[in-house]
Amino acid sequence: MNESWMQKWEEVKDTLISPVDIETYFTSDEIMDQKMETMTIGNVSLPSGKVIVRDPLVYLNQDEKPYFVDVPKGNFPVTIAVAKFEDWGDRYAAVKVEFTKEKPVIYREALIGIEELNGTDEGEFFGFAVEAGLGCITDPEVVPYVDQFISDLNVDNIYDDYFADLFAKSFEENPRNQRDLGDWINWTVPNTEYQIPIFATGVGDGIYPVYFAYDEQDKICGLYIHFIDIELELSEEEFDEDEDDDTSEQPDNFVFLK
Repeated sequence: MNESWMQKWEEVKDTLISPVDIETYFTSDEIMDQKMETMTIGNVSLPSGKVIVRDPLVYLNQDEKPYFVDVPKGNFPVTIAVAKFEDWGDRYAAVKVEFTKEKPVIYREALIGIEELNGTDEGEFFGFAVEAGLGCITDPEVVPYVDQFISDLNVDNIYDDYFADLFAKSFEENPRNQRDLGDWINWTVPNTEYQIPIFATGVGDGIYPVYFAYDEQDKICGLYIHFIDIELELSEEEFDEDEDDDTSEQPDNFVFLK
């Protein structure tokens, strides 16, 4: 990140905003007739006030840069908004880290400071890549402890040989809104007190946007990961049904945010 990039960011930051008031996912019982639930999954540890949102099995390493915006330091509650789709089952539509109790009035995309901002249009996002069907929230100060633990563990497959049992235990202890193999854990990195929430991404692999929420005083009040645009998804599904009388088959996947 340099001065030129920051100048460009100031020009386009109000373009890279969420078209959805994501907080409504956490306060509404229904969205477009789809039932919604929320569940808290413990805290995330942010000792340096820097944030990383990544696929924990593929992209979480010491080379990954955090978002350039600082957040409060400490431990903060994490909540998942679950959409209860009749046809596709429970899906994690959004994840929230709550820094304050203030209400968000705008959501600006979280960036690391190297993105190409020229030609940015409304409705576009950069997002983070998922290849293992999981996302996590952590602090770059915590990542070296993760790397050291995995190195010392010395296993062939970190998910099969270690994390799978933790996810299965999570389902046993908290079966609601999870599949039987488990869809979330709040992992305390061994030999530390640092907590890293790890959770299934809304539609599996893909690219998902992350936003910092700002209150009416333009202060950061939360961080939001938006997995499923429910209104867009259901609107497009309704359109598809109008175009095709055969509605017996389930669609292969959800529509990604665009």
